[in-house]
Amino acid sequence: MALSPFRSFRDLQSEMDRMMDDMFRSFIRPARRRGERSDWVPAVDVFNRGGDLVIRAELPGMKREDIDISLQNGVLTISGERRDERSEEGSGYLIRERSYGSFSRSMSLPDDVDESKIRATFKDGLLEVTVEGAAAVQEPRRIQIEG
Repeated sequence: MALSPFRSFRDLQSEMDRMMDDMFRSFIRPARRRGERSDWVPAVDVFNRGGDLVIRAELPGMKREDIDISLQNGVLTISGERRDERSEEGSGYLIRERSYGSFSRSMSLPDDVDESKIRATFKDGLLEVTVEGAAAVQEPRRIQIEG
């Protein structure tokens, strides 16, 4: 079998592709606290329902007490931890795709949000946070150009 003169180039290209993938993956992955394992980020939908801002987060396998919702300086944060289910002694995994660890998702809310009108429900692994009136349609203010 003859060696290709381009083999070194392909090896180099393959290594460069791997390094670029690793670099961009770190930009997409949310920041972690030191020593914290977090391999998952819950899927979130944000939409307008009758002028209310609704945030839905998929949190399968979690309990209500494992989830924290906070509001500080106009930033709503949903955080929590999905704990690893320890299997019985001596059983080994053949495939393990489910991820565990801590997560945190934050989003800025409009300035005029009434904090007393935020409510949350959790059922069947789906968290829904409703911010009353936060998605009311407001016409953009047009700025006149002088001169």
